[in-house]
Amino acid sequence: MTTVYFIRHAQSDRFTQDDRTKPLTSEGLADTKKITEVLSDKGITRIISSPYKRTIQTVTNLSEKLGLSIETNEDLRERNAGKWHGENFKDFIKAQWEDFSYHILDGECLNEVQARNIKALQYYLDKYSGETIAVATHGTALSTIINNYYPGFNYDSFMRIIDYMPYIVKITFDKDNKAVSLEEILIIEKEYK
Repeated sequence: MTTVYFIRHAQSDRFTQDDRTKPLTSEGLADTKKITEVLSDKGITRIISSPYKRTIQTVTNLSEKLGLSIETNEDLRERNAGKWHGENFKDFIKAQWEDFSYHILDGECLNEVQARNIKALQYYLDKYSGETIAVATHGTALSTIINNYYPGFNYDSFMRIIDYMPYIVKITFDKDNKAVSLEEILIIEKEYK
C-alpha cells in the first residue's frame, strides 16, 4: 500500500495577482504549523509540491520538522483559469464542472488539469511505491485528482471544500495504484476570496 496525504495549501494572499508567486497570508503561515502537528508522526518519507509559492510555503514547516526536502513538479500546478472576465467566478467554476472540456481563452479545461495531475501522481505512486508521501497542491487540482478515483466528487463537492485552507485528504492506494480508501484528515475553514 502507498499512502498519500494531499494537502491543499493554506490561505493565500488574494491581493497578489501572479498565481505562481502568490504567498500565504500571516494566518495561512500560522496554519502550516497545524499541518505539521497532524502529519509529523505519520511516517512521511517524501514531500512533493506544486512549484507555486503558496504550496511550498504550506509544507516548509513540515519539511523542516521531518528533515525532508521538497520535490516540486510542474504538472501539480493549479488550473490556469485563462482570461476570465465576468461578474461571478463561481459561474465559471460550475461551467467547468458540468463540462470537463469547457475552458476560456488561454485557459485550461478540467480534463487537462486532471490529466497532468494524474500523470504526475502516477509517476510518484510508481517511484515511491509502498511509501507514505505528502503532496502539496491546490483546490481545483486536488478536486480533479479525487474525481479521477471517486467520480461522485462533483461541483457540489468542490463547493463544499472551497473554503478549506488548508485541507488534508489521505488516500491509500493498492499495489496496482488503485485508490482503496479516502479520509479527510484536517479541515481549516477560511473564506475563499
